[in-house]
Amino acid sequence: MLDSIFTGTTSVEIAFIDVMMTIVIAFAVGGLISGTYRKTQQNGRISQSFALTMILLPAVIAIIIMLIGSDIAKAFSLAGAFSIIRFRSAPGDPKDIAYVLFAMAAGLAVGVGAYLYALLFSAVLCLGMYLLSRTRLGGKSEVLRQLQITVPEDLDFENAFEDILKNYTVQYTLKRVKTTNMGSLYQLTYDVALDENTSTKALIDSLRCRNGNLNISLMLAAEQVSFS
Repeated sequence: MLDSIFTGTTSVEIAFIDVMMTIVIAFAVGGLISGTYRKTQQNGRISQSFALTMILLPAVIAIIIMLIGSDIAKAFSLAGAFSIIRFRSAPGDPKDIAYVLFAMAAGLAVGVGAYLYALLFSAVLCLGMYLLSRTRLGGKSEVLRQLQITVPEDLDFENAFEDILKNYTVQYTLKRVKTTNMGSLYQLTYDVALDENTSTKALIDSLRCRNGNLNISLMLAAEQVSFS
């Protein structure tokens, strides 16, 4: 009876046991991918919505593939429907995009019935991603902070702090320049990458000697980034 319900709603013949097996395996693969994502986040900031998406995405893709089958017309209709969907989210990290593609590939494998291959390649890739995150291949971990320096209007700020920043930082970028105090002062905003052994006090003291002891602020909340 259950099989007749599924065959009555679509031209594709789908056995009920196949549907349940597909959903269960897709959720299992999604849970494995989501768990790997949580384990490989170096900075500790885990997006709960993204982790849940990694669990649901393989199941959604698998169900779509299973319902389409070999029907070309349905495939084109589905492509047209998805083309009008707009995903409103901030651009993600390249590693997050890789996880999305990973979850979609796993869902495709489950949807076509290659359960064993889906589980196998998901386990191998999850293990590889975990090992790569532990070895920190491609770069070393640095501490990224925002540095704000107030300077007088008669100071050539474009070259005033280069030697100090090169000495105390791994990488620095001037992000913003604005005037304050009725235009008599400039406020410079840098993104600086500090090594774990860098002395924050020594950096600020050196900058104070250069900017006339005006205000200097350094963001204490650190973000872990990687530089090759």
